[in-house]
Amino acid sequence: MPQEEQDKLVIFATHGSEDPDSATMPFVMGNAALAMDAEVVVVLNGVAVTLAKKGCYEHIFAAGQDPLKKLVDTFVELGGQIWVCTPCIRERQITEDMLVDGATPVTAGKVVNACFTANAVLNF
Repeated sequence: MPQEEQDKLVIFATHGSEDPDSATMPFVMGNAALAMDAEVVVVLNGVAVTLAKKGCYEHIFAAGQDPLKKLVDTFVELGGQIWVCTPCIRERQITEDMLVDGATPVTAGKVVNACFTANAVLNF
C-alpha cells in the first residue's frame, strides 16, 4: 500500500513587534498544522526577520494568544522550520549568530521551491 504524502504548508510572516497580532498568527497557524502532522515552514521576511533575533520575540504578546516566545518554542519543538530572508537580515545588520535556535537564513530560490511543492501558502 503506498504511503500517504505529508501535507506541506509555507507561511510567510511580514510583521514584527510593530504588529503583535500579525507577528503571532503565523506561529498559531503553524502549530495547528504541525498538530495535524503537516510539514511546516514559517518564512520571515521584511521587518519580520527581527522576530528571529535573540531577545526580540520574548517581548511580543498578542491579545488572546499565548506569548510569541511560547508559540515559537513549541513550533520548533514540534519540528517546524523557521527560514529567515538572507538579504533582509543583512539589510538590518543581523548576523547568523544573532538568530534564535532553529532559525535558518535562506535565499529566494529555496523559498520559491518550497512554495511550488507546498499544498498551501499563507501570508500574514
